[in-house]
Amino acid sequence: MSTTKYDEGRLMAVLVAPIVSEKATMVAEKSNAVTFKVLQNATKPEIKAAVELMFKVEVQGVSVVNIKGKTKRFGRSVGRRDHVRKAYVTLKAGQELNLSGEVA
Repeated sequence: MSTTKYDEGRLMAVLVAPIVSEKATMVAEKSNAVTFKVLQNATKPEIKAAVELMFKVEVQGVSVVNIKGKTKRFGRSVGRRDHVRKAYVTLKAGQELNLSGEVA
């Protein structure tokens, strides 16, 4: 296991938001992975530690994708959406993560 100790405040900020989309849902069903939007400078070990700390689950692995922001037009002016760093966090077998927050 990782012996590196991270600052808890930093770990709380690493995960920006869960990504809820058709693709994220398909990945979740197929490979027991959850998708998060993370900080641009977040590392894989940090993301793993953050998920384990916040959701009390065991993480098997973390894959990270950097997505370039699309260029969009607003009338005459041209703007760009922010770049996004996406993390696919694979959970160990038998582990489950409830993002909906609803109480059964």
